[in-house]
Amino acid sequence: MAPKKEKAPPPSSKPAKSGGGKQKKKKWSKGKQKEKVNNMVLFDQASYDKLLSEVPKYKLITPSILSDRLRVNGSLARRAIKDLMARGSTRMISLHSSQQIYTRATNT
Repeated sequence: MAPKKEKAPPPSSKPAKSGGGKQKKKKWSKGKQKEKVNNMVLFDQASYDKLLSEVPKYKLITPSILSDRLRVNGSLARRAIKDLMARGSTRMISLHSSQQIYTRATNT
């Protein structure tokens, strides 16, 4: 005798259970953390010489650029830009509360 085929139950109006309570809880990843930089709070002689020689040649000068390239903290970078402005090496383009933009001083 051939095996009997089971009939499928009639479709009901209730949605099928997804078994939500029996699944494992999602483990949230910690995410990648940026490595903390250890920037200088005072200039040493080498970085100060670099500030005076190379920075006035940059087309775009911001405190964040100086902080990144010279490895100094942001407040020291802002003071360095003020010093360069006093010497006439840089000029201001835009002043905003969160970001100041400067460029090299040209003869124009």
